[in-house]
Amino acid sequence: MRTPGARGLAALIGGVVIAAGLALTPSAAAAAEKVVLSKGHTDAVDIHYAEGQLSLKVHDDTVSPSVTRDPADVIFQVLPGAAMPVPDDSRFAFLGPAGSQVWLLPLTQNQNLLWPGWNTTSLGAGLFTGDRVRLSLVDVTGPGAVSVFTQDTFGSPLIKFRSDDGLPDAIDVPIRTHAHANWAFSAEGAYTLTFQADATRTDGSTVSTGPVPYSFVVGELDGSGPETTLSISGMADEYQPGDTVTLRAVQTPQTELDHYHWFSRCPGSDTFAVIPGEAGSTYTFTATRELNACEYQVRLYGDHHEVVATSEEVALWVAFPPADPGTSQTITASIDPNQGALVISVDPDDRAVVLPPAQLSGSGERWESAGSLRPVTVTDTRAATPGWSASGQLPKDFVSADGATFSAGYLGWTPEVVRQSGGQGVVAGPTVAPYTVGVGGGLGNSATLGSAPAGAGRGTATLSAGLRLHLPTETAPGTYTATLTLTAI
Repeated sequence: MRTPGARGLAALIGGVVIAAGLALTPSAAAAAEKVVLSKGHTDAVDIHYAEGQLSLKVHDDTVSPSVTRDPADVIFQVLPGAAMPVPDDSRFAFLGPAGSQVWLLPLTQNQNLLWPGWNTTSLGAGLFTGDRVRLSLVDVTGPGAVSVFTQDTFGSPLIKFRSDDGLPDAIDVPIRTHAHANWAFSAEGAYTLTFQADATRTDGSTVSTGPVPYSFVVGELDGSGPETTLSISGMADEYQPGDTVTLRAVQTPQTELDHYHWFSRCPGSDTFAVIPGEAGSTYTFTATRELNACEYQVRLYGDHHEVVATSEEVALWVAFPPADPGTSQTITASIDPNQGALVISVDPDDRAVVLPPAQLSGSGERWESAGSLRPVTVTDTRAATPGWSASGQLPKDFVSADGATFSAGYLGWTPEVVRQSGGQGVVAGPTVAPYTVGVGGGLGNSATLGSAPAGAGRGTATLSAGLRLHLPTETAPGTYTATLTLTAI
């Protein structure tokens, strides 16, 4: 390794409260007797000390509540979506030739990928010399090379571990550190990364975890992994005519695949027929007497349009109208095609983001925290389909209970489109970095969360964003709040 102990701009987790949201990550799934972690936050190398012994664990934050696991019980999956070309930049030549493919779990969180890091926050002060432990990558086996690196403020790589220039590689990690890095793999397949933690106790004796193997799979899991199954949730026992029916496709375990087709089979038909235009994870329609006893099925498709999983069918039951027509009334409702509205909303019971307590960055130059916006729904029912733009802004600074403040500009975001109706063309807004001196940025000014062009905005879309908070080191301790204002035009 070329830069042990080098300054690194690691993406660390920190803390603040804002009024607006948090996006849920898929839960982990069991592969044979192991748990597969493929999306969300995890402290992959979690260093513990108890009863005079050092040990390596996995802190799994992809489930709620989070759990601590034995590395032997976990497979870390680098999903196919992590593939990217090596930049045409000589600073990244250690990853391979420019343009060649590498699979990268990034330094900052991508909600569609795994976000692994290392952690010493459970270690107390005064246990070890220098209040630090040494973390080593002692061996790598697999089809390609592995590099773990952070980046400085200019984007230059700071290599922590690299398998193709000789191992072991080691870094000194201070206690109470929670750090993330870029994890790069040069080829698809199964890898074993063997880590070891060592420390010198204040009495001069040494302690070690010994070598601990970690299993990684880059790309699709082989036959030893979990088979994806599909089911339908949301079907009630009975509906009244005119009720709204919303069916949801549920993957077990959750994968990155999101291409579906919904099918129906009604009395008098022997086969399921595809429902045109329904290719998302949800299907919403109105219950009518004509649909009584119809059955519904959903299928999940892979990257090559092959069927990955098919659900069991569910039946729709619609209540009969009153038997005596002389005591009934007919009510007719209509929607004026010239009317409609554009509405942006959040769930009133799910509108608060609580970021984890801020941690000092790897370079020691600022406090950092990261989280996610709660879901934001934009519904456009306007027949003219003029398109729309949804934006957000923190019009006032963050304030603590003691009256301390810091600028709203220190919060930035990376928007994403969580889901949208068939036929919509919703795109996420650009990333807004937290404020930087001489550069600007931040959500103190209005920023686009998502937009839809004319002719492709009608329907309902759900938006979210990854949040990043960067604060000066002189910021006063405390819990701060601010309100994010959301608008759609």
